[in-house]
Amino acid sequence: GYRRIFAGSGVTDGSGNVTFTFSPVFPTIPVVTNAVQTGIADSTECRITALSTSSVTFSARRSPAVTILGISVLSASVPLVGATVHAQATVAGQL
Repeated sequence: GYRRIFAGSGVTDGSGNVTFTFSPVFPTIPVVTNAVQTGIADSTECRITALSTSSVTFSARRSPAVTILGISVLSASVPLVGATVHAQATVAGQL
C-alpha cells in the first residue's frame, strides 16, 4: 500500500472561505489539519464547514481587539479575507 496525503495552500475569499479539492478522492473521509498565515495581529480561528472524500471547505474569521477605558477586549468576529490557509489531509490511521 501507499500513504495517501494531500497538502495545499489557498487564500480566503471575501467571505473568509477557502475550498480544497482532493484529486484523486480519498476512499473514506480523511483526517484534516490546517494552519492560518496572516499579517494581522487579531485573534483568528479557522473551522471546517464542509468535509467529504473529495473536498474540504474552511471558514476563517478574525476578532479585532478594541480598547475600552484602557482595557483591551475582542469585538465581534468578522470574515478573515485574504489569509493563506494551509491544509493537510490523510487517511485515518496513517502515520
